[in-house]
Amino acid sequence: MTLFPMTILPMFPLEDWDTSHADPTDWVALFGMLGLVLFVGALLFAIVRALLNRHRYRAMNVLSDADRGELAGQIQQAESRTSGEIAVVVLERSDAHPGALWLAAGSTAVLGTALLAGWLPWGHPLGLLGCQLAMGAFGFLCASTLPGFRRVFISSTRATEMATEQAIQEFYAHDLHRTEAQTGVLIFVSLLEHRVTVLGDKGISDKLDASHWTKVDDAVIEGIRSRSMKDGLSRGIGLCADVLAEHFPGSHDDQNEVPNHVIVRAE
Repeated sequence: MTLFPMTILPMFPLEDWDTSHADPTDWVALFGMLGLVLFVGALLFAIVRALLNRHRYRAMNVLSDADRGELAGQIQQAESRTSGEIAVVVLERSDAHPGALWLAAGSTAVLGTALLAGWLPWGHPLGLLGCQLAMGAFGFLCASTLPGFRRVFISSTRATEMATEQAIQEFYAHDLHRTEAQTGVLIFVSLLEHRVTVLGDKGISDKLDASHWTKVDDAVIEGIRSRSMKDGLSRGIGLCADVLAEHFPGSHDDQNEVPNHVIVRAE
C-alpha cells in the first residue's frame, strides 16, 4: 500500500487569508516620468540659456560702429606715446569645432536613452535606433545653430589651443611682425572660446615677459563680464599703452606702421 503525504493546514478560518503582491508598475511609471521631466527640462534650460546669450557671440553686436571708431581713436592716442603699434581683433570664433557638434549629438542621444528608458521601444530595435538617431540629430542641430549650446561641449584645453593658434595667425596677417622696432602688440578676443590673448613681437618679448600683459587680459575680461566689450578693450588699450610707453617711448619721427582700426568679423 502506497502512502501519500498529507498537507496539514492550520485550523484558521479561510476567510482570514488574502494575497499580497508588490506592484512595480507604479515605480516604473514614476521613474519614467521623472526621466522625461529631467531630459526635457535639461534640454529646455540649455536651449533657452543659449538663446538668451546668443547676441554675446555675435561680434557685430558686442561692438557697434561707434564703439569701433572710439577705440580706433584711443589706439591712435596711445601710439602717440610710444614707438609700439597696437592692433585689436575680435572674432566670433577661432574654430568651427566640428568635434563639439558630434559630442553634442552623442551626449544628447546617450542622456536621452538613459532618462527616457521607460518610454523607448526596447522591443523594436529599429524603432529604438530611430529614436536615438532623432535625439542625436536634435543635439547636433542645437549645437550647430546656438553658439552657447556648442560652447558646453568645447573643452577648456581645446578652446585655449584654438584661440592661441588663431591669435598667432592674426598677428602675422596684420603685419604686426613687420614693424621697424619689432614692437607690435595684438589684443585678440575670441567670443566662442571665451579667450583673450595678448601677443607682443620679439622686440617687446626681449625686454618683457608675458606677465606684463596679465593686467591687460584681466581688464578686457572684466569688461566682457560686465557686458561691455568696449569698456574692457578701452581699459586694455590704455594699460597696453602704459607698458609700451614706459619701455618703448615714442619720438617725433615715429610712423604709423599698422592701421588703427579695430578688426571685427565672424571668423
